[in-house]
Amino acid sequence: MKYALLSGSSRHQSQSFKIASYIETEIKAGKNQTYMLNLADNPIPLWDEGVFGPDEKWQKIWGPISSELKSSDALVLVCPEWHGAVPAAVRNFLQIATHQELGHKPALIVTVSSSLGGAYPISELRMAGYKNNRICYIPEQLIIRNVGKTFNGPTMENDDDAYLRTRCTYALKVLDQYAKALKVVRESGVIDHKAYPNGM
Repeated sequence: MKYALLSGSSRHQSQSFKIASYIETEIKAGKNQTYMLNLADNPIPLWDEGVFGPDEKWQKIWGPISSELKSSDALVLVCPEWHGAVPAAVRNFLQIATHQELGHKPALIVTVSSSLGGAYPISELRMAGYKNNRICYIPEQLIIRNVGKTFNGPTMENDDDAYLRTRCTYALKVLDQYAKALKVVRESGVIDHKAYPNGM
């Protein structure tokens, strides 16, 4: 299986990237392939109609990303909570990506908070982060609170750190089963994106 990971912070050396890197290491330990998209420096331009092509700018920037996502079976979306919301760069990614890259593929939402937040982005993504790209958020999710005190190395620092690491392992096992199941759905012949390219 191949897993795409999105680190949704535009900050350098962000806590989101720290978490995404930890998850990537765990996925690779299971002999799976990975693709990491780090939004540090916000490498994806804001959406414009050129994304529908042909447009040299979008072919150059989005083309390689699109190819990696198309060949992936699942997505881990690591999203910081900024001002109680999903960062603009993550929303932009979800508007640019289509059913070709994400359609009927499972996604694990992982939110990151420096304090006791992290719940608002989950609600926002589940409400409005799937309509046209047809991504399927699985029921399992992770909220990494007090992120500065967790996932900082091989040694677990406290009970919360220990719990989150075991919960992460469990969530990835669930994601793996959804990836296998939804691959069957995508290959069933039932999906008709030509007739129904957008959600209702």
